[in-house]
Amino acid sequence: MCGIFACHCHPNVQKFKPQALKLGKAVRHRGPDWSGNVIANNTILVHERLSIVGVDTGAQPLVNDEGTIALAVNGEIYNHRVLRKQSKIPYKYKTHSDCEVIIPLYLEHDIDAPKFLDGMFSWVLHDKTQDRVIAARDPIGITTFYMGRSKETPGAVYFASELKCLHPVCDNIISFPPGHIYDSKTDKLTRYYTPKWLMEPSTIPTKPVDLMLLRETFETAVRKRLMAEVPFGVLLSGGLDSSLVASIAQREIQRLNAEALKAKAANGANGDSTGGYSADHLVGIDADDHLSTVQVLPELNSFSIGLPDAPDSKAAEKVAKFLGTKHHNLTFTIEEGLNALEDVIYHLESYDVTTIRASTPMFLLSRKIKAYGVKMVLSGEGSDEIFGGYLYFHAAPDKKAFHEETVRRIENLHLADCLRANKSTSAWGVEARVPFLDKKFLDVAMDIDPQDKMITKDRIEKYIIRKAFDTTDEPDTKPYLPDEILWRQKEQFSDGVGYGWIDALKDNAELHVSDEDMKNPKPQWGDDVPDTKEAYWYRCMFDDLFPPQCASTVMRWTPTWSKQSDPSGRAIAIHEKKYDDA
Repeated sequence: MCGIFACHCHPNVQKFKPQALKLGKAVRHRGPDWSGNVIANNTILVHERLSIVGVDTGAQPLVNDEGTIALAVNGEIYNHRVLRKQSKIPYKYKTHSDCEVIIPLYLEHDIDAPKFLDGMFSWVLHDKTQDRVIAARDPIGITTFYMGRSKETPGAVYFASELKCLHPVCDNIISFPPGHIYDSKTDKLTRYYTPKWLMEPSTIPTKPVDLMLLRETFETAVRKRLMAEVPFGVLLSGGLDSSLVASIAQREIQRLNAEALKAKAANGANGDSTGGYSADHLVGIDADDHLSTVQVLPELNSFSIGLPDAPDSKAAEKVAKFLGTKHHNLTFTIEEGLNALEDVIYHLESYDVTTIRASTPMFLLSRKIKAYGVKMVLSGEGSDEIFGGYLYFHAAPDKKAFHEETVRRIENLHLADCLRANKSTSAWGVEARVPFLDKKFLDVAMDIDPQDKMITKDRIEKYIIRKAFDTTDEPDTKPYLPDEILWRQKEQFSDGVGYGWIDALKDNAELHVSDEDMKNPKPQWGDDVPDTKEAYWYRCMFDDLFPPQCASTVMRWTPTWSKQSDPSGRAIAIHEKKYDDA
């Protein structure tokens, strides 16, 4: 991940520059590798870089040869090599960065540029000739992005990767909507991502599931996210989603290594063939949608975290042993988790209970990952929203309600799991990539008749994605996962790291929030009043860190079709019944 801060049409941009650089510095944790800024007309772009692709040449903001276009990007463009080849306009590339392709794409397609991008991104582009700013966010909102305005500078518009850059200068802040583009020419946000499943959620798909298509599309989604020039790994909770990601990544690395060794042998290569990473160790997706490598890759690192004897940690070890990854099973104590809460809320910029519960162990894990020298990880976010994996989906009354709920959950991922994954890892300069939210995979998965996704007496949650990777009837195919993992019941991350974690949070909230506090919520909270002491505690910590205008960007996660006020998966009755029956 990287960090962006930008302001367009500032009344005195030169005078504002020192403050702009200071505001950009507030997200340096996202991009500790380099800093840059560009001023043109009354616009300033500030960039804090985490280098993953184009390590030696990709410093930002990127500027074209003519000095007329400046670009600041947070994210990864997986199809950048394809776009370079397909471009119909002359453009002299100055870097190997995957992000530079956005400049010629804008010159060729103007406001339609984001439609051609396959990746996760937030970016701000300034066209000096037109004195025009274009800003865009990826279709699902995997990368965090905000937009703000101020009564002190009417006519100016601000953009940033995190709230902490904007609230010192903006009194009106929104979460930049996913799948949208902003154009200063019209001063409007326009939706560019318009798949039928998203635009017509009440139109229920009727296509039967094609298990092989589901498998192949997801394998491609994982494969393209291995594009990197730095050490990477996988987050492995031991649940279905992260385990599938790890399995496919390991298979792909083994395939690439076999091809690299074969090529070296054919070319008579000498020297150490198991060397480390170099600028071309993994050059990305070619025109045929394949990865290529010229150097044998190190073994895949996998990472898990939990309290001692946590359910997820035990499962993750089984998966790692089965796959042959270099596994790091890390632990944290309840005290360490509690001590980190304020830092977690500062980086999350949220007071949502579910998000904070799950983010704390992820935040602690990311710090450890950074210490291992790993800068990018693959993660399993998105599967539960797509396939109805949360345990409350057991109570879906019919397939229409089931489908509409999956759409609603995906629409809000930028305020929930995507926000958690992005900010928890970015806090330590680590980038998380999420293959389940690949555009092509979403098109396939969301076009399936939701009846095939529904949970029944004979079908566990996420049955079809499990079945897609079940090789029982394929004797010539190596199993992707052990059966006990492939068919393991859902554990929400905040539960799976150890049940004592949530219990400790509730107990500590009792110490910090009285019954009298609960009866007297703060007037500025309006209708957004916490309904538990734990939620009240987090909201107070958030208020100590951020001014009131930031609260409007926060969404509180609640399960549908459930009488439980606690969002924990363990609070859903089906969870306890499953274990009672075991």
